[in-house]
Amino acid sequence: MFMFSHHLFKRVNLFSTNLRFFRWQWTRVKHTYHHPQLISEQSFVKRQNHTSITTNVSLLQHTGPSTLYTEFAELPLPVSADFVGVDVARVTYSVRDHERNTIQSLTKTFPGGITSDHHTTSHDSSEVKAFTTSPSKSRQAILREISNGTSTKRFVEIWAGTQIEASLDVTKYHDAFHTDNFTFSLSFSPSETSLLYTAEANINSDDNALDDPYPKFRYTPHFGEPSRAKKRSTIFLFRWTRSTAFTRTAKQDMLLVALSLAQPTQVPVLFGQATFATEDVIYASGHEHTKDGRLLGEPLLVLRISCNALKLTPSDRSCRSPRVLYNDSQTPTKLFWFSNPVGGPHASCVSLESCDLTTGANKVLVNTVYIPNYNMPSSPFLRRRDRIYINQEQFPDETKMRDGEPLYSWDLLATDDKTRFICSRSTPTTPYEVLLGYFDHHDNLNWKVLDQPTLSFAAENALRDLTASIIPIGARPPTETLVIQSKKASTRSGPKPICVTLPHGGPHVSSTTSFYPATAALALEGYTLSLPNYTGSLGFGEKYIQKLLGHCGTMDVQDVVESVNELIRLGISEHGRQVIQGGSHGGFLAAHLIGQYPTLFNAAVMRNPVTSVGELGASDIPDWAYAEFGLQFTPDSLMTPAIFQKMFEASPIAHVDSIRAPVLLLIGEDDLRAVPAQGLRLYHALKGKKRRVEMLWFKGETHPLDGVEAARVSWEAGRDWFKKLGQSPAD
Repeated sequence: MFMFSHHLFKRVNLFSTNLRFFRWQWTRVKHTYHHPQLISEQSFVKRQNHTSITTNVSLLQHTGPSTLYTEFAELPLPVSADFVGVDVARVTYSVRDHERNTIQSLTKTFPGGITSDHHTTSHDSSEVKAFTTSPSKSRQAILREISNGTSTKRFVEIWAGTQIEASLDVTKYHDAFHTDNFTFSLSFSPSETSLLYTAEANINSDDNALDDPYPKFRYTPHFGEPSRAKKRSTIFLFRWTRSTAFTRTAKQDMLLVALSLAQPTQVPVLFGQATFATEDVIYASGHEHTKDGRLLGEPLLVLRISCNALKLTPSDRSCRSPRVLYNDSQTPTKLFWFSNPVGGPHASCVSLESCDLTTGANKVLVNTVYIPNYNMPSSPFLRRRDRIYINQEQFPDETKMRDGEPLYSWDLLATDDKTRFICSRSTPTTPYEVLLGYFDHHDNLNWKVLDQPTLSFAAENALRDLTASIIPIGARPPTETLVIQSKKASTRSGPKPICVTLPHGGPHVSSTTSFYPATAALALEGYTLSLPNYTGSLGFGEKYIQKLLGHCGTMDVQDVVESVNELIRLGISEHGRQVIQGGSHGGFLAAHLIGQYPTLFNAAVMRNPVTSVGELGASDIPDWAYAEFGLQFTPDSLMTPAIFQKMFEASPIAHVDSIRAPVLLLIGEDDLRAVPAQGLRLYHALKGKKRRVEMLWFKGETHPLDGVEAARVSWEAGRDWFKKLGQSPAD
């Protein structure tokens, strides 16, 4: 009988990964079914014959909604795609609904490929948590969750055309399906009679629970932000026998198995990102705890289904996103994955590595390349003549950097593993459109636009007024800034438009030339926007990522200051008309800048900022503070007075006495990364010094503040803060 193991759990660090491989051998096992309120200050003034209460007017006053922001934010955002037939493409979109305060999804199907301009649209049911198409395109797997308000039921369904081939109620076998980037699995076997998926294992329970209450309350680390509900990631194998009468598979002909190590390791291992290679060999990622019970990486494992594990990658490499390549006879020949060194900065350039499945030899194909997204597409391969290409998920169009040509940013959504692929593209001033790319018989690349957004005339005309350009910061190469401005506002006589500097977070991410509703709408309010990519940003190479370590708060701050000075020198902006807004590490920079350069910016907005690095011990990524500030982190690291002093000196809070600009803080109550205490620390310090500061507190929101209402209110608050205070120099 198959033994279920549910005590192999750990928390995932969402930035660094640590991947290894295992191999499992399948042994057949029978399954047993047994409007935020603005809080104003109140001052109490006692007079001769009575006591009156006077209320100070809040600095932050709502000036109303923005129809352009709402329209841009509600545009369908393409998030995934696949080929569901010989000549049929399917694209899934995420859609924000401000009236209902929800994020929904819809699917568009494009039959006919390059020969047809028609498509059908279906609004996906919230019951469908994930779906995928089989290799032959003849079947579809659906993970469905049905809730009636008091209980939830879960089903795994296999559809053959319009008929259900197999359906199993899995409610009592596990908790929620995992559909995030870090653990998600949904893979057909080559025979299309088995399916792998990932779900949250149930907590062990027995009849003696009343005698032993401790298991219910025992601490289990979770996967961190934004996957706090995930603690027991487990791969499940669903296998069914097709009915010869073409009817739905009977219950006795279905099998469900939870995959775990037959001999549990000393360090617990959790599994995800599973994919079939053959009927009895799968590849997956595995997550291991550190000695102190944290998860600081994701080992990539090659798994045989019998649970006999064989690691394929060394312990000093962090790996993810396994993808299997088949030859023309559908024999698996190579395995590919992304790899980083263990430890160091959170996010860095990755290596593309492979394993020859015939010889077992590992090879580094491409060393340290910029991969902005976490995973490869589920089908990353293209075949052209006798060559096979592996396509990454996101890439800037470096051929479009000439004057007058669009600054396209591209996302690869899917390939057909042959000659066709689906992409989305956008620019800072052009919303996303979806394209089909294909190679003809002469090996020429052709494009067909499948889908374009529908905009109101007002929005179309407004976007035509925007222009975007990339400005090198010559004094601090290779840094640069993306500038978005209104043609009308920038050419109008009188003072230059107020310039909003928007440093990105991370710090090891980058501002790209993609379309962002918030930045486009803010530019259309008449502001000039500057989005600097400072030292440490992805895109300049590993050298510049490593260069920032130990210099956060100085090098990145100076880069941003020089970006401001460069735009002033070029006549794009001017002194006395500067404001700054940033989130996370961008908020860290904003706080630093108004403290170190108190007369440079008139006002500041910060979303979940890091303000006191030495007080990040409660963060879900405590190693971040050590790595980014040039300190060694080990599982037994403790905050000593010397370490705290170093971190304090590198923190914005060290400059709080110099801050003069009015500050608006936007704080997510449930942020696990830059915990709310970071924002509160700055808020109370500024209040205590009688500085102008306000704070909006978003209940239920996490680090990104990306809920529908929270994102809208945050945008409106930033706009209104700058509208009221951006033109007045800091006191």
